[in-house]
Amino acid sequence: MKIVVLNGSPRPKGNTAALIAAFKEGCESSGHQVSVIPVGTMNIGGCRDCEYCHTKGGGTCVQKDDMEKVYPALAEAEMVVLASPVYYFGLTGQLQSAVSRFYAVGAPAAKKWALLLTSGSPDVYPAIEAQYRGILNFIQAKDLGIFEYDGKQVGTEAAFGEVRAFGASL
Repeated sequence: MKIVVLNGSPRPKGNTAALIAAFKEGCESSGHQVSVIPVGTMNIGGCRDCEYCHTKGGGTCVQKDDMEKVYPALAEAEMVVLASPVYYFGLTGQLQSAVSRFYAVGAPAAKKWALLLTSGSPDVYPAIEAQYRGILNFIQAKDLGIFEYDGKQVGTEAAFGEVRAFGASL
């Protein structure tokens, strides 16, 4: 299976990146192909609601930025994983910008999804979970798992083991 992980963290060696590495290791042990796209460090503007994509653009966005590197991966993915640290009860702004740009293509092709979240605080996840479930409902995709690690759980072998096992089980 081709799996695309959208890493929303701007920290290339942070907790989210470590969690993604464990997930990727598990996936690859079962023969899956995993591409990690570091949207947290890319130049991706949010959707401008100009409607170019749905009028003149034929599903392509008028903005010419790093999202052009993301669209081909999304088109080929059988599974998408959104991975993000939680900043003030939401996905990082960088990942949120990428998600808003899904609008141009209508819906990513992948029908299997998962969510990996890290935070320094507990109880900061409900708004993200609601958004995630709303997206999946809209695109008629299946949630394969939501993994949330906060406080003392972040960066532990228990957390890494759980997502590694999840990846291997796919």
